[in-house]
Amino acid sequence: MAGKKIIIINGPNLNLLGKREPEIYGSEDFDSFFAKMKSEYSNMNLEYYQSNVEGELINKIQDVGFSYDAIILNAGGYTHTSVALGDAVAAVSTPVIEVHISNPQAREEFREKSLISAHAKGIISGFGLDVYQMALESLK
Repeated sequence: MAGKKIIIINGPNLNLLGKREPEIYGSEDFDSFFAKMKSEYSNMNLEYYQSNVEGELINKIQDVGFSYDAIILNAGGYTHTSVALGDAVAAVSTPVIEVHISNPQAREEFREKSLISAHAKGIISGFGLDVYQMALESLK
């Protein structure tokens, strides 16, 4: 029997991991990384969803936000611009862990403000793709 039901939701441009700005985001694509995580955390029921579209991210959060054990959310650039995405996180009962591959506080000033953080169970940032594993470890 599978354990906790957890979904990783990635926002815009994260489909380009492994290609996009490797000095910031690394050189591994997310599909390969996710396959390794599924193997390592086989006691959890892990799912993955990515979209570049704000409304699709909101729909997915609402779809899973009352029945899953946790959401690990990397909203990408929407972290700093989407009131609606922050409202979606606030509206659901499933705990959300906000993650960022880079450290937003060490980047451009506009990235210092998250519209999601106030509604998240916690935030993990700046450790590359390891942020996803750190989030999973917090859910054991």
